[in-house]
Amino acid sequence: DPLPPPLPKKQLQRAESLPEQRPSQHCQGDLTPWAGSILYSIPPRKEEGGLSSIHPWDRPSRGPKKPLTKSQSLGEAVAWSSPQKPQWLSPAELTFGTADGELGKLLESQVGVCGVVLGCQTATLARLSGHIQEELMGLEERQQLLEAELAGKRWAALSILEREPCCESRDAWYFRVGFTFEQRQLVFAAKVPKPCCTSLGVQSSLGVHCNIQRVIGHFTDHLPQELVLPESPGEQSGSPSGEEPACPATHPVLQVLISPEVPYQTLAGFVEGSHGLHRTSPGHYERLACLLLLQVCMGLEHLRVQHVRRGDLCPENLLLVQCPCPSQSLRGKVASPGLSLPRLLISSFFKVKDKRRPCSANQEQDQIEGLAAPPSQVAEELHVGMLIYQILHVDISLENILGFRSNRLPEIPSLSIYSTGLKRLATLLLHRDIHKRVSIEQARSILQVLLWGPRQELFARSKKTLTLLRSWVEVKRALLLLKFAENWAGVTGSPGLEEWLCCHYFKEVTEQTLYQVTQVLY
Repeated sequence: DPLPPPLPKKQLQRAESLPEQRPSQHCQGDLTPWAGSILYSIPPRKEEGGLSSIHPWDRPSRGPKKPLTKSQSLGEAVAWSSPQKPQWLSPAELTFGTADGELGKLLESQVGVCGVVLGCQTATLARLSGHIQEELMGLEERQQLLEAELAGKRWAALSILEREPCCESRDAWYFRVGFTFEQRQLVFAAKVPKPCCTSLGVQSSLGVHCNIQRVIGHFTDHLPQELVLPESPGEQSGSPSGEEPACPATHPVLQVLISPEVPYQTLAGFVEGSHGLHRTSPGHYERLACLLLLQVCMGLEHLRVQHVRRGDLCPENLLLVQCPCPSQSLRGKVASPGLSLPRLLISSFFKVKDKRRPCSANQEQDQIEGLAAPPSQVAEELHVGMLIYQILHVDISLENILGFRSNRLPEIPSLSIYSTGLKRLATLLLHRDIHKRVSIEQARSILQVLLWGPRQELFARSKKTLTLLRSWVEVKRALLLLKFAENWAGVTGSPGLEEWLCCHYFKEVTEQTLYQVTQVLY
């Protein structure tokens, strides 16, 4: 017959049977590989087509496909299922208003219901973390507009709100100033570095981070007559003590840095004024200590990525900034001194390649002890270990640290559930053997486990395994989202800094990290 024969019925049936061959066992008997890939991956970045090819649900799948009709040919069916056109949304793109047709396609995919839920939770935590960070730090676009508006401005464009510094660190004074922007007066901090303490070249090149002091403007000008610079000891400013009182009288030309964060206190002042709180509410105070130390570690991690080191990591150079009040109902509690969690800022920096800056004392001590590690790495760990003792009101000095054996460090009293963990962390950070010292990244993970678990009692009834830890993360992640929903419904209030830190932890933590950290901590 010269005419082509009709399409065989068998081929049509085989094409229609393809959807039945999809590997549905992934969603029942072997969910773990899919759950793991969903749970511990960063939410996908939307590309031009609105989809990402990172996750398994974004890859072309063998099912389900539209059955062929009599008017369709095999070629048309192949074109319909082309890999350039994914058949469903990813869980990261789902919302409560997603059409049921799109939702049904995803539920029929290899991911399954459990995978969809886990993927939605991970994506939601990432979005919540971003929203809370915007509340804490402001929109990045607005900060850039402020930088452009402040360019070229000096004291004349600012209104001085207070004659005396609102805060004094070891290397700078801070004055509250006002600036009119978009018909609103904004309050900034004018940072006046002390002699020999300027770090503008380094600080202006740093990326944005919640725990790094940000500079949105700078200039050099005569100090206004109405501002008063207190006398400062020569050993803190790096100048002879006789030169300091001359500043208010001569009104010298000084470099000024404008920061959107207005510090009200240094960590040294906070520790000095919190003896009573530590004595009467040890659990609350030592939880605050963990949260403050966590912010220090997060800031140091960011600086390491920027190839920058902190200049002088001492309590006198760590600034505290009040966070926005979470809600009207909590305003009375937050106003109580020492009870609210402040945002901590690292404000002193220097480039790694600068060999003239600090850590020479640590370098000498390490060389004496026969240690062979870069001083910049050793110093951070030693200083964070010292901060633990200083915040917990236990006397310790840098000169004496390397004189102690690791089991002869000053004793930390057991006053709360955090005391033992903080003591363990201090021991690991101050260990004489640098190969047994934990890194800043490991210290951050230990502090997160101390704050939000898993606690040791989880392993009292069950053997510690990756499966157990993965299940713990999945359940805690779901409970955290429920907590946010209840709080935003008006029961407790909107989230703040502590909630952001917790959210940041659970959106990134993996069972492998938890296994390693709990091995070290417990």
